[in-house]
Amino acid sequence: MEVPVPEGPTTKGALRHVLGHLLTPLLMCIGMGLAYLGAFHAPQPHDLRVDIVGSGPQAQVLAQTVHDKGAGALDVRTVPDRAAATAALRDRSSFGAYIPAADSSTPELLVASASSDTSAMAVEKVFTKVAATRGDPLKVTDVAPVASGDPTGQGIFFLLVALSIGSYASVAVIGGAGAVLPMRIRALLAAGMSLVVSLIGTVFAGPLFHLVDHGLGGVWALSWLYCAGILLIGVGLHTFLKRWTTLGVMVLFVMLNFTSSGGIYRPELQPGFFGSLHAFWNGAGFVEGVRGHVYFDGHALGGNVLVLTLWLLAGIALTVTAGLTEARRHPAPGTDERATARAGQETEQEMEEEMEEAVAV
Repeated sequence: MEVPVPEGPTTKGALRHVLGHLLTPLLMCIGMGLAYLGAFHAPQPHDLRVDIVGSGPQAQVLAQTVHDKGAGALDVRTVPDRAAATAALRDRSSFGAYIPAADSSTPELLVASASSDTSAMAVEKVFTKVAATRGDPLKVTDVAPVASGDPTGQGIFFLLVALSIGSYASVAVIGGAGAVLPMRIRALLAAGMSLVVSLIGTVFAGPLFHLVDHGLGGVWALSWLYCAGILLIGVGLHTFLKRWTTLGVMVLFVMLNFTSSGGIYRPELQPGFFGSLHAFWNGAGFVEGVRGHVYFDGHALGGNVLVLTLWLLAGIALTVTAGLTEARRHPAPGTDERATARAGQETEQEMEEEMEEAVAV
């Protein structure tokens, strides 16, 4: 008597399975294009705060002239002296201060490149033209220069990229290979990976590439808060999104995150949508927190730490909710053998699906 051989998947079924999975990279392509091109393709200043140093009628007229020519691009104000202009740059309420030429001097522009190198360049471009109309060369003074290992001022952004990839890639692995583990163990793995990834990032920032020349302990603390939030949110989301978790964390922590972080262009040079995200997204909290900690004596550091902490608390709450949801979904061993076997088969299939998506990372 011949033993029947189980039939394998049909070509039609296998094709449907592949096409279903190809939807993920297509959505990634569309999402990345909309996010990156929407945020970066045509940076234009809007309401970019700059100061004219002086208190007389001449300073007022110059300020009004620059403001009118900017047509909404610049928010031009006057400050009484150089000290006030420097203070505004140091507390990051201004991005440039123009000191008109005196009888025996050339005009001078004060900038703070550590706040945003691209914003400083935009301001310099404007006031180079202002000085040129009077036939004067422009002297540029940087009151908050970046570290020698980060000449473009964008090293913190690329540190953010490294931390993000290490974190959300770990989510894919914990969700796929660790799907059979209890939630408490997956949460501990997430906490452990956040520590490891943040330490790697700190090595990058300090001894390896010298992106910062002091305050490395604070950079590590901010890195850990950032990574832990991503990992716990991702682990919690996996319970609900399954194989779509990779796409979900990429939307949250790449597409919307990198573009709104201010690491390349601050909100004053971006469309309003990304500028509004900058106020509360975790990438912006990390980038601006590191800048404030390293270059501006901790100015506004508390607000950025609060942003990162709230994301971490959201991750903890989501992980706890996911653990309770899983406890209700899966019966305890021995209570219903048929249900237990079915749950085991579903978990195995989910692991396979998630590991396939992890390859996309």
